[in-house]
Amino acid sequence: MLRIGLFLLTNLAVMLLVGIIFNLLGIQGILDANGVNLNLPGLLLMCAIFGIGGALISLLMSKTIARMSTRTQIIDRPQTADERWLVETVRELSQKAGIGMPDVGIFPMPQANAFATGWNRNNALVAVSAGLLQRFNRDEARAVIGHEIGHVANGDMVTLALIQGVVNTFVMFFARLVGFFVDRVLLRNEQGLGIGYYITSIVMDMVFGVFAMLVVAWFSRRREYRADAAGAHLASPNAMIAALARIKAESEAGREEPLPSNMKAFGIYGGSMAALLASHPPLEDRILALQNSAR
Repeated sequence: MLRIGLFLLTNLAVMLLVGIIFNLLGIQGILDANGVNLNLPGLLLMCAIFGIGGALISLLMSKTIARMSTRTQIIDRPQTADERWLVETVRELSQKAGIGMPDVGIFPMPQANAFATGWNRNNALVAVSAGLLQRFNRDEARAVIGHEIGHVANGDMVTLALIQGVVNTFVMFFARLVGFFVDRVLLRNEQGLGIGYYITSIVMDMVFGVFAMLVVAWFSRRREYRADAAGAHLASPNAMIAALARIKAESEAGREEPLPSNMKAFGIYGGSMAALLASHPPLEDRILALQNSAR
């Protein structure tokens, strides 16, 4: 609640700041003189409601979406030795990390992967792939689970949703601001909102959206190092390094299969996107960071 409260206060301060800047620079007067009767604080508030609201709704639905998109089966009553070990390991590491016991699941992917999601640290989901349980030794699998629990303990899901909400807000706001300018100032439309507004807004949503993705991806990469450190703490540095090295070897051997696009940021490894848009740092960089911190 503290994080959300600070987030809302920050957005209120940003809204006030935007209004002050527009007034000091005389931008509002220029727009009014050109027939752009635009209520900037109202527009920003509307964009915040849709941008932040959408991100928070996605966060609240994240466990359901994750289960459906990965076909994860929640373990209610462990039936096999692997399932019993998995549930007990999640319980042990969760207690060590100081979070509530997450739901535990397995998804039918032959490649080694895992993810964590949920709307708060005491109501999360931790799931691993069938391939990881089959091929990783217990120490390596334990480190991967520790990495995912680290995401939960660090509040990464909530923080990522809030950041996404902020960038969504400003993408919508500036896209529509440019749309108003093109429609009223350049095209001289004086009858409501013209086609220039709608086309420009859509185009600018895509353009600004790319820059927004850079911000979200940067944060996602930063938090992977923290989750690796958490995995090293909860399991052991050597086990975390060994797990990342095995994932790297399987990736190079062509065994890597990315999670669905909506789950990439919550997995143990990222896809093959361009560096600035990647949700995860290169595995070799993550291994090096752990090796340096262990010295």
